[in-house]
Amino acid sequence: MAFNFILMLTENDRTIPDAHARLEEALEAGARHIGFKDVGLPLEDLRGLAQTIRAAGGRSYLEVVSLDEDSELASARAAVGLDVDCLLGGTRAAAVTEVIRDHPLRYYPFPGRITGHPSVLEGPAGDIAASARALADLEHVHGLDLLAYRFSGDVPALMQQVAQAVAKPVIVAGSIDSKERISAVAQSGAQGFTVGTAAFAGAFQAGASFTDQVRSILALTASAQALSTAPRRFALVAHDDRKAHLRAWVLRHRTALAGHKLICTGGTGALVSEACPELNVRRLQRGSRGGDQQLGALVATGELDGVIFFADPMASHGYDVDLQALTRLAIMHDIPMALSAAAADLMVTAFLARN
Repeated sequence: MAFNFILMLTENDRTIPDAHARLEEALEAGARHIGFKDVGLPLEDLRGLAQTIRAAGGRSYLEVVSLDEDSELASARAAVGLDVDCLLGGTRAAAVTEVIRDHPLRYYPFPGRITGHPSVLEGPAGDIAASARALADLEHVHGLDLLAYRFSGDVPALMQQVAQAVAKPVIVAGSIDSKERISAVAQSGAQGFTVGTAAFAGAFQAGASFTDQVRSILALTASAQALSTAPRRFALVAHDDRKAHLRAWVLRHRTALAGHKLICTGGTGALVSEACPELNVRRLQRGSRGGDQQLGALVATGELDGVIFFADPMASHGYDVDLQALTRLAIMHDIPMALSAAAADLMVTAFLARN
């Protein structure tokens, strides 16, 4: 994911009673990542929230706050039944992965020792980082939900330690209520954050409507993007007659791309690795052997921040089929896609520019 703001329709760790009305306001304000807790509203109401978010082209999140194992497993089953995109929270990852392993949702459990309601993160930072590493090693764990601002120690240091300890995305949750905290999350290497109660309390723009609160947080998120230290994941692919153009583009941006993850179809990956051996390149199958479909799967599961496809406008119709399929998926899953050098330049500027 890019550096994303996830709006939680929650107050005090419960889904708010008027979540449906506030969801419509949030969508009007431009929020695209929206979640709710598994307590506060009946299951059918939560199902309606998930369906509305999906119909609007957004990404839905359910966060678990259950304190006992039976309730947590029931929440995991509810996430599967609701067909949400992401399941956040919970402390019993080994058991939950048995419930969600055959469902496409992405799972982000809490690292560390979680107590109370509202939840609090306890323990030394080193133990929390060790817990994060152990969770990230589980096959069906796709990232972590770190309750950093519910921790009583050095929060920026904790966030950075956890983000550096794992290769999977870290989302920061709990009591993020200021520009300074959003900036600190971005600088830590985390790839997203949640805001719930603070948005309804007017923490980001005193006296403003809820819609304007959401717009304010989105603007702060866009500014913090330039501070983000999380590695980006870009797909690079080119039609045969455009590979030389892509090679020239990569050489021109090699400094900006350093430290980030480039996922390429086979021939393109070989070309990029040869031109810039210092870059982090993951090669898939060649396009003709299923590489384009592999890229499509990464788009569908939210594992890419952007797709750069140097398309040949004079290519035969056969080349258009895979491009059309990939474009459709990028639109559906709200992933930016560049089809030319000029558009790819803009993507680098948007994602990789530093203040």
